[in-house]
Amino acid sequence: MNPLFVVIAAAGHDAEALLAAEALRHAAGQRPLAVEVRASGGVIGPHAADAAAQAGQLLIVGDAGTHDDADTAADASRFVQATVERCSLREALDDPAGVLARCAAASPAAQRMGESLGKRTGKRIVAVTSCPTGIAHTFMAAEGLQRGAAALGHAMRVETQGSVGALDALTPQEIAEADLVIIAADREVDLSRFAGKPLLRSGTKPAIRDGSGLIAKALAEAAVHGVAVGAAAAGGAAPTPARTQGGAYRHLMTGVSFMLPFVTAGGILIAMAFALGGIYVHDDAHQGTLGWTLFQIGAKGGFALMVPALAGYIAYSIADRPGIAPGMIGGMIASSMGAGFIGGIAAGFIAGYGVAFMAAHIRLPQALKGLLPMLILPVLGSLFTGLLMFYLVGAPVAELLQWLSAWLRGMQGASALLLGLLLGAMMAFDMGGPVNKAAYAFSTGMIASQVYTPMAAAMIAGMTPPLGLALATRLFADRFTREERGSAASAGVLGLAFVTEGAIPYAARDPLRTIPALVLGSAVAGAVSMLAGVELKVPHGGIFVAPIPNAVTHVAMYAVALVAGVVVTAIALRMFKRPAEAGL
Repeated sequence: MNPLFVVIAAAGHDAEALLAAEALRHAAGQRPLAVEVRASGGVIGPHAADAAAQAGQLLIVGDAGTHDDADTAADASRFVQATVERCSLREALDDPAGVLARCAAASPAAQRMGESLGKRTGKRIVAVTSCPTGIAHTFMAAEGLQRGAAALGHAMRVETQGSVGALDALTPQEIAEADLVIIAADREVDLSRFAGKPLLRSGTKPAIRDGSGLIAKALAEAAVHGVAVGAAAAGGAAPTPARTQGGAYRHLMTGVSFMLPFVTAGGILIAMAFALGGIYVHDDAHQGTLGWTLFQIGAKGGFALMVPALAGYIAYSIADRPGIAPGMIGGMIASSMGAGFIGGIAAGFIAGYGVAFMAAHIRLPQALKGLLPMLILPVLGSLFTGLLMFYLVGAPVAELLQWLSAWLRGMQGASALLLGLLLGAMMAFDMGGPVNKAAYAFSTGMIASQVYTPMAAAMIAGMTPPLGLALATRLFADRFTREERGSAASAGVLGLAFVTEGAIPYAARDPLRTIPALVLGSAVAGAVSMLAGVELKVPHGGIFVAPIPNAVTHVAMYAVALVAGVVVTAIALRMFKRPAEAGL
């Protein structure tokens, strides 16, 4: 295979240039790569004149304006036979695999093959990845897609919609030039900008497990999304079509993802209020104090909006923007009736599917279609949802939630033990998958009813798998490969931050032995937490929320539960796994 010659011209950005060189070498794998870096102090790894003259392809890396005319002329005289590709320094750092895939598709050999087949070999693919919490699965899915695209010879750009918003956002030009759009998300993603493009929707798991397979599936099965912009303009305004095909799980997770910031902000502010004014800070006797004010912001602001946000964005996931108002109104009614998060879930699905049905069946003259998404659907959807919540759904759900809350608060002994075991086992079973998210959503929802013990058990159990693996690699090194031992520290850090997905690479290599060990350890951690009555008012943060005043009760037992789960996990891994040398 002929080597790809690379010239990195980044005057004044020496560190970034060297990092880009390493990123390209790493992404290239077995592909030969010859890299020359023009740094401020001189040229590092200059290309030999005779080799340059025979080069078939040259990649010039550097932001516009960083290489002068003299350099350009020199490159033209040295690389007389080479086809030239260019990219910015930022592209080489952010997506080296995509850059190399683009070069592979543009190589003379690839072009000749494409001409012989009568088609272009490489595709321009854009993707969006997102998970409910916006942390690990979002970026693992992006990495899987980028690796898959590089292996197949396609150019890939990925936008990650994580917990801090969209990173590496796709530009309108990139979308316009794309041959294919892949949405690998476990929550709803706005697709309006991809109208007229071949698009495939998937969860994050297929992208993580087999990025190449998902891309191949997308190339074969993608369908044009919506209508082209020109067609929409010609046909006049129309309501956004309902998105009921995603399944109840994705709709629920969309609602949960938008609810979490309200839970986090409200919980921390309430904890700070108790720290400043004591447990009775909300009484009128403390009115006007900072503690009382923080409690009002947290309880009557953050917590009061939890259920409406949950319901509103479940409805949004099903019926797009026309569903938001009916969903939030239904969620507010659920809160006022004491139906809590269960009522909010019910209101979200009622509003979403109700609005979706109306959008599909209401027929209006062309001149009035613009009123449908902005006026008619929100009003009729709110009326429909509100009436059902008041007269049919709200009261029974409120009674159910009241019974559930009382049962959870009164848990002692065996019942607390069983719930802790169940929540813990679910958190470790698929580490960010549907079972994990079901336990997490239940625990988070109970915070709205001032029941905090399930959240503590779920978080401790979610921290246990990566921490247990990190400990096991130190105590029982013979059970793990060199690569696994090398990544143990990063897995441990992820565990401390309540990112269970840090254990996935270990589980993927040996699932039949690793997953049972992780489930056992997390079940023990959850059981100890429930038995001790540990309470947690914040839905995320891991060990880092412990110092926040009153965010965690029984902090010592919180630590004991975590240590117990980690130790049991490590011992179970020692018992279940075979020595790495056995190849098993």
